Amino acid sequence: MARDSLDVPAPFVAATDSAAIVIGMPALELSRRHLLGGAAAVAGATLLPSLSSSPAAAHAGQTADPFLLGVASGDPLPNQVVLWTRLVRDLASAAFSSRPVPVSWQVARDERFRRPVRSGVALAGPELAHSVHVDVTGLEPGREYFYRFKAMGDISPVGRTKTAADRWTDLSRLRVGIVNCQDFQNGYWPAYWGLAEEDLDVVFHLGDYIYEYDPRSRFPDRAHTTPETPGLDQLSTLNDYRQRHAQYKSDPALRAAHASFPWVVTWDDHETENNYATLTDEIDDTGPAKQTPEQFAAQRASAYQAYYEHMPIRADLRPGSADLRIFRRFDFGRLVRFNVLDTRQYRTDQPGGFPTDFGPPAAGTANTAGTLTGEAQERWLADGLLRSHARWNVIAQQVMMARTLFPNPTGQQPPVLANLDQWDGYAPQRTRLLQLLADARISNPVVLAGDIHSTWLSELKVDFDRPESPSVAVELVATSISSDFPVAFDAPIKAANPVFNPHVRYFDGLKRGYLRCDVRRHSWRTDVRVVDTIEVRQAPVSTSVSYTVENGRSTLIPG
Repeated sequence: MARDSLDVPAPFVAATDSAAIVIGMPALELSRRHLLGGAAAVAGATLLPSLSSSPAAAHAGQTADPFLLGVASGDPLPNQVVLWTRLVRDLASAAFSSRPVPVSWQVARDERFRRPVRSGVALAGPELAHSVHVDVTGLEPGREYFYRFKAMGDISPVGRTKTAADRWTDLSRLRVGIVNCQDFQNGYWPAYWGLAEEDLDVVFHLGDYIYEYDPRSRFPDRAHTTPETPGLDQLSTLNDYRQRHAQYKSDPALRAAHASFPWVVTWDDHETENNYATLTDEIDDTGPAKQTPEQFAAQRASAYQAYYEHMPIRADLRPGSADLRIFRRFDFGRLVRFNVLDTRQYRTDQPGGFPTDFGPPAAGTANTAGTLTGEAQERWLADGLLRSHARWNVIAQQVMMARTLFPNPTGQQPPVLANLDQWDGYAPQRTRLLQLLADARISNPVVLAGDIHSTWLSELKVDFDRPESPSVAVELVATSISSDFPVAFDAPIKAANPVFNPHVRYFDGLKRGYLRCDVRRHSWRTDVRVVDTIEVRQAPVSTSVSYTVENGRSTLIPG
């Protein structure tokens, strides 16, 4: 936004945790919807350059604006929320300065900042790529706020956020967006423009925020950044991951969606490397791409640090460490509890050593020592479910939990295959979890997932071989924002599901988009929101189907 579009009032004095700081920040004259509408118009005219390693692109990426990657908020609690930005002036190098830079921040009750409530100054240093994470405290529960940053005389875009309701509040409604899997190279992100215009309280991103592959795209402006070691088809250094994250954040639709709501994010595999497990490299890697656990630990440390640097997340990062705990819990009054999992960092290797991790379902059934979560996280999840006072209890995680069998397309043995990277590869742990839900009579369990680039709405059984048995939970799998699902697979899966997967109530592999959930005391309604194309930057969003879950019944009702 141009500087001359801001109405500049006199400097104001606002209290911080340590002292009163005088910050002269102008007040915006635009509402959130006007702001997003203006951003959409800009997207159609002057787009941010792609992050290429060419000198021409490097020159084109230079600008005086240090807020090229936008602003974001996340991890909302009743009295606090994380505010994020990262200072970048050169999109080609995704670097800013060799020195720390003070960044002022401000939170207000209104978008014009005439009712400020919190402000302060954060120091953005080169050790964290000049990213800013401000955990603002002292806010009111269940309230909408607006925020912005100022650095070196420049003003950031305005973001909107909202705190969670107090844990004991009898909240009547929560509106939630579910997104995942946004392959930059595979197409544009019109779904994010649609998401930004929704009326939501919070958005959950379930993984695959970036992809690690080498540059190759049918769109001239969507080719990935070139890593320091091209040809591996994966990222390896901290600079590699930083540039890729910056490239993804350069998309105006993604920035608009971040600026519209608080996000709760968790990673899957592609933020580091496809189908990795703990410190075990991808099964299909060969030659120079194949790594020892020690080598992969260094890569994972770089990936985790870059992820933290670019996300509005509350986490305790230790630079250089290959460990970063991101499983965490969020309560929205007494209405919903979200248990957010990490099913990559602690999992055992996919069973069987099969290429692409597709193999016979028996390999997963026999994987009695296997775990997707690790023992500590499994105990943490069980404790959160057993101690919950919420009406709806959500397990927000990455990979599909419902058993999903596929006829072998080769016609050879085995006749049926399973994706062993999903919960099908860890069937004993899945049974333990679903049995816990049944035995403890957990109130209204809902599992959220992504990863598979298609929409699946299913009813979960303790024993999937007994389709007539009661369902103990429902699972909502969101399709991708842009990542590919092979069109040729759609019809065969639809034909096979009634026979092989009768617990699946809805499947679609043709459309990209997100889920919109309207959660109330007596019902949970899910709208599958889709776009018809990712070939263009903007396309209408529509609802392809809706399903409702009634309080006390783990069944999916159409409409």
